[in-house]
Amino acid sequence: MHHAVTRDRYQRTLDRFTNTAMHWFSRFSRDMGIDLGTANTLVHVHGRGILLREPSVVAVDTDTGDVLAVGEDAKRMVGRTPARIAAIRPLKDGVIADFDATEAMLKHFIRKCQPRRWFTHPRMVIGVPSGITEVERRAVEDAARQAGAWDINIIDEPMAAAIGAGLPVADPVGNMIIDIGGGTTEIAVISLGGTCAQRSMRIAGEEMDEAIANYIRREFSLYIGESTAEQIKLRIGSAYPQPEEETMEVRGKDLLSGLPKSIIISSGEIREAIAEPVQAIVELAKETLDSTPPELAADVMNRGIVLAGGGALLSGLDQLISAETDIPVYVAEDPLVCVAMGTAKYLEELDGMLVTD
Repeated sequence: MHHAVTRDRYQRTLDRFTNTAMHWFSRFSRDMGIDLGTANTLVHVHGRGILLREPSVVAVDTDTGDVLAVGEDAKRMVGRTPARIAAIRPLKDGVIADFDATEAMLKHFIRKCQPRRWFTHPRMVIGVPSGITEVERRAVEDAARQAGAWDINIIDEPMAAAIGAGLPVADPVGNMIIDIGGGTTEIAVISLGGTCAQRSMRIAGEEMDEAIANYIRREFSLYIGESTAEQIKLRIGSAYPQPEEETMEVRGKDLLSGLPKSIIISSGEIREAIAEPVQAIVELAKETLDSTPPELAADVMNRGIVLAGGGALLSGLDQLISAETDIPVYVAEDPLVCVAMGTAKYLEELDGMLVTD
């Protein structure tokens, strides 16, 4: 009996020492919260805020396999590279499509955020789509570990977005978040720190860009690249009729002559172009509400729905979802950084648990 008590006391002391060591270890290594997105990657460093917000793009020399550029520098090369250089997106629909490129990208971003010092292995919390498989989740962990992380925690993006948007996720009340990224749309109803209803689909911002490019090719016989399609969406894209419709000059390649050509396109035409992916997001929101327990659904009706992610910036999307669901819809204060801020706050919670354990 005496030996058992001694062993228990020894184990508690060892656990306390380990937790304290991990706490101080994390302080030296500069904990990182990462929103590893299909379109963009954001990195929040403890005590310093969001230090990096760059496209998830890697430029590779296909002859040698060498990484030539990452992030903004690589994004500028998309559609403009010679044959031997490929500007690739290592993540597709929120999951790793190219492991080596993802590892190289993470290494580059970590190095950029954390100057060289005697200690360079950060602890990380990484936001990932809720619909990914265990194999895909392990691939993210492995890539982060290969990139230099010493301790990795994975958090679902809708939970991270809700935390980052300032929703009271720990309270006994229903909070609904719609996080529209580049590759995935994540919708969740959260209460008491858990997810009570959840939907995820691989239709989001990039599908809207693709729909715009296809529409212009079909209606105007004009071929445009993905960067141009994204610019059109950002400039005049909308999901709901606006008080003043806008127009924009678009330049591309004439499919018939093969020569450069420009057209004038209106915001109404772009609304028609993206109607299908936008409606898919609305239907997913309805499905999520349909599967929500009655008391939580009543909470959502009273409190409203919060939009996060780059897709939340699409003009009129909040109006459209509100009109279709009869529920107030609000855009988060800074929708682009919600997931990154959520991972950072989650890290603080983890740190608090290490100290108090």
